[in-house]
Amino acid sequence: MSRYRIQYAPPPDQARSAMEPALRARFDTAMQRLAVDPYRQGSAPVKTDEDRRAAVVAGVVIRYYVSAPALTVTIVRVVYI
Repeated sequence: MSRYRIQYAPPPDQARSAMEPALRARFDTAMQRLAVDPYRQGSAPVKTDEDRRAAVVAGVVIRYYVSAPALTVTIVRVVYI
């Protein structure tokens, strides 16, 4: 199985950059696991669209889109406290 490329839209990229270093390290490690199979890893489709997904990754809620033909996962929302 091919690994998907992870990319961030600007707002989630800013949220990721603002994370404490320890959280960001855990988050990045968990995102690499998600990149192996973005349809699993505890994710769920948003409504009826299998490619629009939500998951909790290292305690951070994310929403993302999967582009299977391009092997890309685009993170569009990051929520953490």
